[in-house]
Amino acid sequence: MMAMYGPAAKPGDQARISRVDIKSDRIHLEINGGPVKKQKWYQRIEVGGVGGTAPIAPSDSNANPRGSFVDLVFDHYVPDLTGPELKKLLRPVFDFDAKSPVDAYLETVPPKVKEAIQNHQVLVGMNREMVTYAKGRPPKKVREKEGDVEYEDWIYGEPPQDVDFVRLVGDEVVRVETMKVDGEKIVRTQKEVDLGSKPTVAQNTEAQPRPANAPTLRRPGEDLPNDSPKTLPSGGVAPPPPPTSAPDPGAGPPDRNPPNV
Repeated sequence: MMAMYGPAAKPGDQARISRVDIKSDRIHLEINGGPVKKQKWYQRIEVGGVGGTAPIAPSDSNANPRGSFVDLVFDHYVPDLTGPELKKLLRPVFDFDAKSPVDAYLETVPPKVKEAIQNHQVLVGMNREMVTYAKGRPPKKVREKEGDVEYEDWIYGEPPQDVDFVRLVGDEVVRVETMKVDGEKIVRTQKEVDLGSKPTVAQNTEAQPRPANAPTLRRPGEDLPNDSPKTLPSGGVAPPPPPTSAPDPGAGPPDRNPPNV
């Protein structure tokens, strides 16, 4: 089942106990629907005729089970247990004290941003992820272009309630406009939180010297065409190196551009 359907839940995933059965000597807990494919009551009804029978609502053959189960097995019978005692027995499998995704994310942001997200407020300088945690996914988005700058307005709320227009350029909030019910308009454009500049790639403006032991495809003593000619101790210039493959004298001139003598 692991090879065919994959794991029911990976370490760190949020799981749901979808069913609990108390039997004679064990407590059976289904996780995420259990490992057995279940059918609705109407999927077991068939209609018969001259050509045979057919279900009125055929089940999807591709709908594989996605869950699993955990059994707590006791000696002869299930003892009386409280909720905390049951959690303690399940701790090798489940972590009931795990933080929600929002709580885990709030520990990674600055204190000012954390307070704003908890109060469902948007600050100028936030990024898209922070806005989503603070206000949720926007019900409406509008994309516009002003000059060479493309921006996106996320709109939250509808009259007769307050309406917030959050403008993002790239991944940063640059403007927050709030239209109050009484007609008051509040616009904020000054950066209220600084998340720090993004890391940039250092650009090399000066040519670095080539290491002496750098790898090369040149043969020993071979120079590139643009290399400066070597000067001999006597003051003359060394002749260029011979070609790597000399033509065969008996083979005749090549087909193209015969060599100069």
